[in-house]
Amino acid sequence: MVNGVLLDIAVMISIATAGAYLLGLMRQPLIPAYIITGLLIGPYGLGLVTDIETIQIFSEIGIAFLLFVVGLELDFSRIKTIGLVSSVGGTIITLLSFCGGLLIALHLGFRSLPAAYIALVVAFSSTLVVIKLISDNREIDTLHGRIMVGILLMQDILAIVAMSVLSSIETFTPTLLLISLIEGIGLIVLALIGSKYIFPSVFKFAATSKELLFLVSITVCFLAALLSVHLGFSIAIGGFVAGLALANLPYNFQIISRVIPLRDFFATLFFVSLGAELMLPSVRQVIVPVAFLFGFVVLIRPIISIIFTNFFGYPTKVSFLSAVSLTQISEFGLIIVAQGLILGHVTQEIFTITVLLALVTMTTSAYAIRYDNALYKLLAYPLKLFEKIGRERHIGYQAEEKKYDVILVGCDRLGYSILKTLQKIKKKVFVIDFNPDILRRLINQKVPSMYGDVGDAEILERVNIKDAGMIITTFPQIDTNLFLLKQVREQNKKAVLIFTANKVDEALKLYDAGADYVILPHFLGGERVSFLLQDVSIDIKKLLEEKIKHIKELHERKGLGHEHPEKSHHRH
Repeated sequence: MVNGVLLDIAVMISIATAGAYLLGLMRQPLIPAYIITGLLIGPYGLGLVTDIETIQIFSEIGIAFLLFVVGLELDFSRIKTIGLVSSVGGTIITLLSFCGGLLIALHLGFRSLPAAYIALVVAFSSTLVVIKLISDNREIDTLHGRIMVGILLMQDILAIVAMSVLSSIETFTPTLLLISLIEGIGLIVLALIGSKYIFPSVFKFAATSKELLFLVSITVCFLAALLSVHLGFSIAIGGFVAGLALANLPYNFQIISRVIPLRDFFATLFFVSLGAELMLPSVRQVIVPVAFLFGFVVLIRPIISIIFTNFFGYPTKVSFLSAVSLTQISEFGLIIVAQGLILGHVTQEIFTITVLLALVTMTTSAYAIRYDNALYKLLAYPLKLFEKIGRERHIGYQAEEKKYDVILVGCDRLGYSILKTLQKIKKKVFVIDFNPDILRRLINQKVPSMYGDVGDAEILERVNIKDAGMIITTFPQIDTNLFLLKQVREQNKKAVLIFTANKVDEALKLYDAGADYVILPHFLGGERVSFLLQDVSIDIKKLLEEKIKHIKELHERKGLGHEHPEKSHHRH
């Protein structure tokens, strides 16, 4: 028996790894690869894995570790600047999505309890998929990134509540509900007490050894799971509460780094086992429900999200980028329905609907997030209908001065060094950025600034680029920079344009398009740029000399030699 289980696990992990590798090369979310693996090797596929019940035991441990890490990663400080739209807005959006999903499920002929499960599936978005994709896009610290993280955090909490209620719904009475609430609150209070008074001293010693830190962390997770089961909750709830108890420790990042490989292993088994339970013969019966629910998730739910994000005063582009990134169902939906199947609350048909919906929405949302700015440009005109909802807040500091010597796009480490240099040489600077923390710092310093993305023509209309003597951007996105360069040149042919690029080829493209200078941060630090700015502010000819020298150097780096850089587009 042991050999059979080990063989099943070996087959599952090997094929899942191969599938994940292929999807990773295509930069797709990996969860669909795991589910497809289960479908291929399960009893309804090639029949390579037979002991599904034992695998399900491992998968339940995977759920516990999954939620343990979710609890560990809860960081309320990251979303405190957008707390209202995250808490109130996120709750309203989730509840309305639940109601919409419930109406669709009832209309499709499902009974009330199965319909409630379907509604929960379409109410939540995937924290795993969204965080991974927006991190790859470097959008985690943007305003819309913060809003997404806040809404996902709220949804995770609501999903935990839903799982607790569903696990005891068969014996539901007002008294039992009250007892469950008291026990649930007691579990969380106990975790918070441990977090404040017990765990700091325990983990202070445990942190002296990596092995001990790992073992103590896992022990806390299992003890919380045992207590959770004793109180009538699932082990998943215990895992989440354990993570919550350790989230505020100064060692939480070390704990996460130790636990994540274990979580990934067991979570992989969970998603593969989901696919193994998928019954292909029932696919024809579920095509219509999947189509209706897919339309709701990718069309109706984003509209709900845009409306309420706009209502809280955020720009339409921010609302759209937040909404389009949440167009998939959550791993929590899969977990909830898997538990519902074990409890007998849902049928195999509903389970199949959920798995297929996860496959489709997680795949399409990967493309939606990758091309979110292109989608916004495509839909910019119809999205203007949402601009009248709520009163758009101005995020930034607006001084009385309307004309600026320099417009600085991006004020991170490189940008901040440039800003200090420009202030030192008495230049009037206006800053555009989309990081809320940076903008808050600029507002405190009373630096003229605003939230915005210069890839948006509407933002450029609000900024007086016609009279600017110099425009500097520290963002290296080539498409955005080429768009900005074109827009500025159409309105201001005299401005000195300094851009940033990550690659030599991109720098040469910007020079060819008319840039006066291109910063490559890997070759040129912030301090060197600052000295350069001090020089060119006095003698613009020095910038031309630097430009010609730089183009020669870039061609040399590219292996092309000195190919007449003086023929590159320059104006002085």
